[in-house]
Amino acid sequence: MTYEQVCVVGGGPAGMMAGLLLARAGVRVTVVEKHADFLRDFRGDTVHPSTLRLLDELGLGERFARLPHRKLEQMRMRIAGDTLVVADFRRLPGRHRYIAMVPQWDFLDLLAEAASAEPTFTLRMATEFTGLRVESGRITGAHLRNPDGSTETLDTALVLACDGRDSAARAAAGLRQDMFEVPMDVWWLRVPTAADTAGAAQVFARFDAGRAAVTLDRGDYYQTSYLIPKGSDAELRARDIRWLRDELADLFDWTPEALAAVRSWDDIKLLEVTMGRLPTWHAPGLLCLGDAAHTMSPVGGVGVNLAIQDAVAAARILAAPLLSGRLTSADLAKVQRRRHFPTAMTQKSQLNEHELLLEPALDGTLTGAPTPLRVIDRFPVLAGISAYIGGVGLRPERAPAFARA
Repeated sequence: MTYEQVCVVGGGPAGMMAGLLLARAGVRVTVVEKHADFLRDFRGDTVHPSTLRLLDELGLGERFARLPHRKLEQMRMRIAGDTLVVADFRRLPGRHRYIAMVPQWDFLDLLAEAASAEPTFTLRMATEFTGLRVESGRITGAHLRNPDGSTETLDTALVLACDGRDSAARAAAGLRQDMFEVPMDVWWLRVPTAADTAGAAQVFARFDAGRAAVTLDRGDYYQTSYLIPKGSDAELRARDIRWLRDELADLFDWTPEALAAVRSWDDIKLLEVTMGRLPTWHAPGLLCLGDAAHTMSPVGGVGVNLAIQDAVAAARILAAPLLSGRLTSADLAKVQRRRHFPTAMTQKSQLNEHELLLEPALDGTLTGAPTPLRVIDRFPVLAGISAYIGGVGLRPERAPAFARA
């Protein structure tokens, strides 16, 4: 049996950031990731200004800047024929007045490389979490399956559940989220970008009566989300794929040549959207972070940023009690108290956008841009405020002193 002070389940943004920061504090930490690499399509690729500032504080800003990325400076929507600017990141304070669009696997590789320099950090890829060891009502270890099929138990003071919306570690601890109703699921697809349209990254959202879609210019392709009414995937897939190509052509003025890349329904990936929040993020010996604690709507692309902020708060609050061997459930509760307000307010904002815009678009009753969005577009200072809320967030976290470069 191997002992580590912390086992982080899941090598996503929350898990890798928590592992890096705790290791810089001198905590012995192992991150286990069930996949052999970080290469996954259609993951959150947005790195927000608050995260960019954090990378600077960690001494990783220059390395991140060398990654291939594009800068999103404004978020635009076309609603029933009117084009609105609903967030203007150029108005933000500080160095980073944009959202950086970078493939998540490159971002995670950067964090993994930085963490590997710490002597107390271990990353185990292709290692699957299979359960929790519980003794006298307290979680004291994580059961793992290694790449060769062998099994072992990692003895721990703390398990961090960072394994996403379908968290196995959360389920093993018996924790259940309170779920919110959502009006949509999402189809993800890629459409090649014509050479003459390449330029600064932009987000375009299209909302008409009966349909809604968002596309992001990623340079050589448009990463596109087409929203469908909740639970309608099977019914809509019974149609000819030409129906979807026609919808996309009408929404974004794409040519038949570009849309020919959407060959069949096999090119369309389904995200079954869920949204929820744990009443209690922790159990004795375990703490949930990121989507494991609060599954976010894809609206605004804020999930990655919130997950990283969770990780920073957790590392700052928990490093000392872990090093002293005196970690208690009260310490875990401090993390939840710190992160509950920004999480709850962000989810409230997402639910408001569902009601204000997405539901009318999907049920065919949308006749024009909602008044709040028209007001934001009319007064540029409000577009700066909305950019701050979405790009920096409420209660942004700063790197703890022990982790700074």
